[in-house]
Amino acid sequence: MIVITGANGTLGSQIVQHLLHRIPADQIGVSVRDTGNAADLSAAGVRVREGDFTDPEKMRHAFEGADQVLVVSAAIRGPGALAANNAAIDAARDVGVRRVLYTSHQAASPTALFPPHTVHAMSEQHLAQTGQAYTALRNGFYASTLAVNIGDALDTGVIVAPADGPVSWTAHADLAEIAAIALSQEGALDGVSPPLAAPEMLDLEQVAGILSDITGRTITRVVVDDDEWKAAAIARGLPPMVADFSLGMYLAARAGEYAVSDTTLERILGRPATPARTTLERIAVAH
Repeated sequence: MIVITGANGTLGSQIVQHLLHRIPADQIGVSVRDTGNAADLSAAGVRVREGDFTDPEKMRHAFEGADQVLVVSAAIRGPGALAANNAAIDAARDVGVRRVLYTSHQAASPTALFPPHTVHAMSEQHLAQTGQAYTALRNGFYASTLAVNIGDALDTGVIVAPADGPVSWTAHADLAEIAAIALSQEGALDGVSPPLAAPEMLDLEQVAGILSDITGRTITRVVVDDDEWKAAAIARGLPPMVADFSLGMYLAARAGEYAVSDTTLERILGRPATPARTTLERIAVAH
């Protein structure tokens, strides 16, 4: 059995759907915080169990009988993220799971300027030390984050943000398919994967140009000082700690930490990666 955590989330839910096209439903299990939100999966024949990274007993129950487990990294800010990721990895080890997969990031590094990526690096290290077969999926930066980066540009015509740098924006759909392939075709990805990133790299100046083309209106990119941006974010109601956290993404981008491309994603998919423009079109339509 293959068990996926976070199966009610954006990435986890898509991974399950891809797996359902590859293996029988009764070979798939999910770990979710709210089983009521996974009733459709239960009806499809998927095993649904409650799981919570902060509750080892629940995680061991969710992973019981699994041959492989995919740990979708915890969506937690701060030091709690590492503890949560490692607790899930340990629960898989404790029940004898043969192989554990973990959703890491292309920029995972102990010296990363954006805190989540140092967490990914430490989680990868912990995973490697368990003695199990493992795969760390170094996912590209989620293209859906562009909705946050462009702010209210679709209303104001201006993207106001600190200096940034090129990012290989990668679609959830592509990364979900890659994860499903890694789970269902052993040997496709083992150990720490190459960057699973789209080949196209865009900074916010280029994003503004694409948005201008999509909307038929001029969208302008304005660079502001880090402290000015942070002060404005706090004035809009963002807690100072969160503003500092968010600023780290721009610091990392301008340092080139996301200017990483690789052929692995498209090679395994057997098709071109979804372009960032597709995500921007969806953002514009939903606006």
